[in-house]
Amino acid sequence: MAVLSSPLQWISSTPPATRTFTALLITTSGIYYWLQWRQFQETSPTGQLQVPYLTLVPGTSWIYPWTLLTSSFVEKTVIELAFSLICLPVSLRYLERLWGTTETFKFIGVTLIVSNIITLIVSWFEYFVLGMELFIYGMEYHGQMALQTGVLVAFTQMIPEHQVQVFGIIKMRVKRLPMAYVTFSTIMCFVGFQDPFIIIQFGWLVAWFYLRFYKRTGGEAGGPVEWGDRSETFAFIYWFPPFLHYPIGIASNIVYNLALRLKLVMPHSGSAGDLEGGYSALPGGARAEAERRRALALKALDQRLANPATNPGGAVSSPTSGPSDAPEARSQPPRQPGHHKSPSKTKVSHEIESEGDIGVAEKAA
Repeated sequence: MAVLSSPLQWISSTPPATRTFTALLITTSGIYYWLQWRQFQETSPTGQLQVPYLTLVPGTSWIYPWTLLTSSFVEKTVIELAFSLICLPVSLRYLERLWGTTETFKFIGVTLIVSNIITLIVSWFEYFVLGMELFIYGMEYHGQMALQTGVLVAFTQMIPEHQVQVFGIIKMRVKRLPMAYVTFSTIMCFVGFQDPFIIIQFGWLVAWFYLRFYKRTGGEAGGPVEWGDRSETFAFIYWFPPFLHYPIGIASNIVYNLALRLKLVMPHSGSAGDLEGGYSALPGGARAEAERRRALALKALDQRLANPATNPGGAVSSPTSGPSDAPEARSQPPRQPGHHKSPSKTKVSHEIESEGDIGVAEKAA
């Protein structure tokens, strides 16, 4: 019983959305493996074995529309399934603690279904342009790659500067991971593996668009409800190198203005119709803004204390002091150990308090 208590306790402590997602992933992939083993699969014109009523085959998706969802919960190999089970439940558990069950379900559903819809449209477009049946009957889209990218986008929104180790070797900041995954997807598509790696790119775009414009934020304790994260640091141009900011900014603003006319997104008072302009604080209100200002002040304090301006004897020198101050200084009684305070530290401590008050005052205004 002691051996079983730990897994059962972990399962019972897992939030509902994460628990449901994990169960669907294991069950659907298990059914797919069972169908493969029982030889109930169909053969496409390219000779590949397919299960079109579970995975997304563009040429038959109109017969099995539910595959827009079920295909995402099918991992065709045990390695893919193991990778998804290692990465996604832990990540979703973290997000669900912050967002809640409803918002986590929305994020999973939107990222998976909309990414598959875009994939379906692109495949049919390639078929009409190139006239190759490979794009509608030879592709079997599946797996959680879209959600994997979406989770990385969500982490980039929340903890962009956090540093992680990839495979225990490569150190990267969280904000670099989504584009590294998208770059890998681009390379795989160019070498001929469009199925299923192109879904990574659509998952990145859909997740960013949803978090940028549609995800519900605020509303706690009777506060105002906001939609999306319109902060400048989460703007679309910052996914790319600086030399691409100007042309991508022009193109993204054109798309944004078109979306406004079609009423796909709502205008934001802080951006004045400009996707890349304006600033609005990240979700969290005055306390979060004050904490960010406090963090900046603490960083300045660390830098100042690490490089103190001292004379060769180790005493702090003052540009205003002169020879006339020496007798007065000698007449003063020595200070007790422990009562000495660094002038720079005291000054920056006041800066920390004032910065926090400024942040709260700005939010209150």
